[in-house]
Amino acid sequence: MSSENTFASLGDSLTIKELKEIVVTATRNERMLSSLPMPVTLIGQGQIKAMGALRLNDVLAEQTGLFIQNDHGQGIQIQGFSPDYTLILVDGEPLIGRTAGTLELSRLAVGNIKQIEIVKGPSSSLYGSEALAGVINIITEKPNKTKGSFSARYGTNQTSDLGLNLSFNKNKLGFNIFSNRYQSGGYDFSPETFGATVSPFKNYTLSPKLTYDFSQKIKFNLSGRYFNENQENALSVGNDRIIGAGTVNDWSINPVMRFAISDKLKLTTRYYTSQYETNSVLKYQKNDATYDETFFNQNFHRPELQIDYSLNAKHNFTVGTGYIRESVSATRYDETKHFETKYGYLQYENTMLKSLNLTLGGRFDAHSAYSSQFSPKISASYEVSPKITVRGSVGVGFKAPDFRQLYLNFTNSVAGYSVFGTQEISRGIAQLMETKQISELLFDIDKLGLLRAENSIAFNFGGKLKLDNQLTMNLNIFRNDIDNLIQSQAIALKTNGQSVFSYQNLNKVFTQGIEIEISKQFSVNHHQFSLNAGYQLMEAKDKDIVQKLQNGEIYRRDPETYITVRVKDSEYEGLFNRSKHSANLKLFYENTSKRITASLRGVYRSKYGFADYNGNGIADVENEFVNGYILWNFALSKELMKHFHCQIGCDNVLNFKNTTQIPNLAGRLVWGSVALNF
Repeated sequence: MSSENTFASLGDSLTIKELKEIVVTATRNERMLSSLPMPVTLIGQGQIKAMGALRLNDVLAEQTGLFIQNDHGQGIQIQGFSPDYTLILVDGEPLIGRTAGTLELSRLAVGNIKQIEIVKGPSSSLYGSEALAGVINIITEKPNKTKGSFSARYGTNQTSDLGLNLSFNKNKLGFNIFSNRYQSGGYDFSPETFGATVSPFKNYTLSPKLTYDFSQKIKFNLSGRYFNENQENALSVGNDRIIGAGTVNDWSINPVMRFAISDKLKLTTRYYTSQYETNSVLKYQKNDATYDETFFNQNFHRPELQIDYSLNAKHNFTVGTGYIRESVSATRYDETKHFETKYGYLQYENTMLKSLNLTLGGRFDAHSAYSSQFSPKISASYEVSPKITVRGSVGVGFKAPDFRQLYLNFTNSVAGYSVFGTQEISRGIAQLMETKQISELLFDIDKLGLLRAENSIAFNFGGKLKLDNQLTMNLNIFRNDIDNLIQSQAIALKTNGQSVFSYQNLNKVFTQGIEIEISKQFSVNHHQFSLNAGYQLMEAKDKDIVQKLQNGEIYRRDPETYITVRVKDSEYEGLFNRSKHSANLKLFYENTSKRITASLRGVYRSKYGFADYNGNGIADVENEFVNGYILWNFALSKELMKHFHCQIGCDNVLNFKNTTQIPNLAGRLVWGSVALNF
C-alpha cells in the first residue's frame, strides 16, 4: 500500500510538506514513489524517530498488512505469506541467516536508517527466490555531510540502548560509522519454573560506509556490517536443570562501483559477501556435562553487473546478471552443503503517454539443486485525473527449496522424532532400518522425488484518490495462488512411537484480500497533525482443505459428548496465524515553535488459528484460536537548545498479555531516552 504523503518526512523534521520521495527497491533504480505502478510503502526517518523505535520489528509491526510472526525468531508476514517468503535487504543486499526459514528482525537496529521501502507482491522478476511475497529494503544513511549524534535509552526489563552515528564528508571523500549496543535483562512469565520466558541478552552492531567520487562519472561505495549477540539460556528437562549460552555473529562487506558512461548509459558492479554463524552449548547444572551442542554457519557470495540505459526520457531499460554461491554447515547436516545460482534479469519502463506508466520485466534463475525458473511481471499505472490514479500488476514469484528441506539430518534427542531432507531421506531410513528403529513405513519415499520450487501468480490492483493536498486514500486488492507448496510429510513410525518426517510438494494455497489506507494532514498555527488509518481484510486458505470440506470429509469429535460431526465450510477460518481483520491508527503531532513531537499509535489484530488440538488439520473450535487484541503505543519528545533531544514513551500502554500463545509480548514497556546532535 503506497503512503506517498506520509507525515514522517525523510529528514528529522515532521513538518508537513509535499515530498518527492525517491525509492529504489521496486525497479532497482531511483524512481519517484508517486510514479510507481505497484504497491509500495515508504517509512521515513522522521516517522521512525517519532515512534521511538529501536529495532526493525518495532517499525514493521505498525504497518498496514504486516504482522510479526514468531517462528524460530520474529519474522514478517505479508499478504498472508510466512516470513520465509519475504526477502529482507540492507542497502539492496540480502540479509542471510534463515536457520529455520525465519530471519530474526531484531538483529537490525534502526539508528542509521534513512528509509524503509516495502514492496508487496512477488518481486522474483528482479530479486529471485525468497521474494515471492515481497521485498523489504532497509536504506541506511549516506555520508553527505559532516555531523554526529549520540543516543542513550533505558526502560522496563533493564533494557538499555546506546547508539553513536558519525559522518564525515569533504570534497570527494565521505565516511559514516554507526555503532549500537543493545541489552535486556529479559523477562519471565512463569517464575515458578526454572528458566525465563526471554533470557537476558546483549548485542552489538557496527556499520561503516565509505564513499569516494573519483569523478562526476565514476563513484565508489564500500559498506559493511557486523553484528554480535550473546544470550544466556536456562531450561528444565524433566527433573534436570540445563544452563548455557548462545552466540550469533553476522558480518557482510559490499563494494560497489558506478560508472556514468554517458547521460543515457550507466553501469554498476557490486560484489556482496556475507557470513552468519550461531553456536550454542547447553550443560547440566548439576555436573557440567554437555546436554546439547549445536552450530550453524552460512556463507553467501554474489558478484553482479547491472546496466541502465535510457533510449530517451520515455524508454528506460535495466538489465543485469549475477552469480550466487552459498554454503551451509551445521550440526544437523552431515557435511557442508553448497548451492549455486546463475541469473539474469531485464526490465523495460515505458512512459510514452504522460499519464501512463508501463513496466515489463522478467528474471531467469538457473539453480544447481532444482529446475530453472523464469519469473515475469507486468505493472501499469494510469493517471485518470490529477486526483485519481489507478494501478495494477500481475507477476510470477518463486521460492527455492532451502538447505533444511533438502539436506537436514536431525533427530530430537528428547522427543525422539527424526527429520530428513529429501536428499537425505533414503540414507536416513536405511540407517534406521539397519539399527531396527523403524516399526512401519507410512509413505513410499520414491514418490517424494526432487523438490520443485514453490511458485505463485499474483494480482495487485488498486489506486490512489487525492481529494486535496491533505487527504489521500490508497487502495490495493490482491490475490495470490501458490502451487507446489512444500510441507512436511510423515514417512515412517519408529519403534519408540515417534515419527520420521521429510518434505514434499503438495498443497495449493491462496491468499486474497483488500487493503485501505487513509491519510489526513492539517495544521493550526504552529500545531501540525497527521492522522493515518489502515485496514486489511484477508483470507488465506488451503485449497485441498476447502475441497475436503465441500466433500464433507473433515470431522471433529466433541471431547465431552464424544459425538462426531462434520465441519462446515463456514467454520474454516483459514491457515494458522492469519488474521482475517487487522487495522492500525497513527496520530502524529508537532509543535514547530516549541519543538515538541508526539505520537499515539494503535494496532488491532482479529483472532487467528494457533493449534490443532482435535487432530482434524484445521483450527475450528474456540480453544484453537488466539483471541483478537489491540496494542497502543505512545511517545513524546522535546528538543532543547537545538542540539539536545529527550524522549519518553510507553509501548503496550494497556499492558496486554497472552503469556502462553504470544510470549514475545512482554507487557507494558516504559522507557526514556536522550540524544545529542553535533
